[in-house]
Amino acid sequence: MKLYLTPTACSLAVDIVAREAGIPLELIWVDVRAKKLKDGGDYFAINPKGQVPTLETDAGELLTEGPVIVQYLADMKPGSGLLAAGAVMDRYRVIEWLNFIGSELHKGFTPLFRPTTPPAYRVLAIENLNKRLAWLDTALSGREYLHGDRFTVADAYCYTIVMWSHVHDIDLSQWPSLNAYLERIEQRESVRAALNAERQEIAARAAA
Repeated sequence: MKLYLTPTACSLAVDIVAREAGIPLELIWVDVRAKKLKDGGDYFAINPKGQVPTLETDAGELLTEGPVIVQYLADMKPGSGLLAAGAVMDRYRVIEWLNFIGSELHKGFTPLFRPTTPPAYRVLAIENLNKRLAWLDTALSGREYLHGDRFTVADAYCYTIVMWSHVHDIDLSQWPSLNAYLERIEQRESVRAALNAERQEIAARAAA
């Protein structure tokens, strides 16, 4: 399968999940700003939304939206423990986390990446994010992971999005449980490998 992604974007979560599940993916790096592939191809022809990630399955299906893709990959490997199978509460708790991360954190950061966002709105956006991150810190108190004692797709997504705090000078040290959680996630082999792939792509772009 092919994963269309770009460095430091939410597509990192998909790469992490695939590595956790032992699912090999061909990484296709995208210039999201230019909407171009490395061969000059139009990325809009792959994903009309123009965003990453996009997963191309072995059957040629194109699947978009990171939270959906990570569920798809986890369901391919039900023994991985990344997402419980069937109509069970254990599964829905993880999906509940995915929705919180997507609506309250991911979208909360979006205005901060736009150069046209007014300064006053940036302040408000950071205030709102701080409230969500403070709540997350409390939720993680005494926990190893978001749901129970195991790493799930929600942890891959949470790590990816919350790490954007460093880009926008949000000091995570004020939340010790959250900060320790992120450090713990970063020690996973899957995360280190996915981050290394991003670093190699960033270096290749800089050298081009």
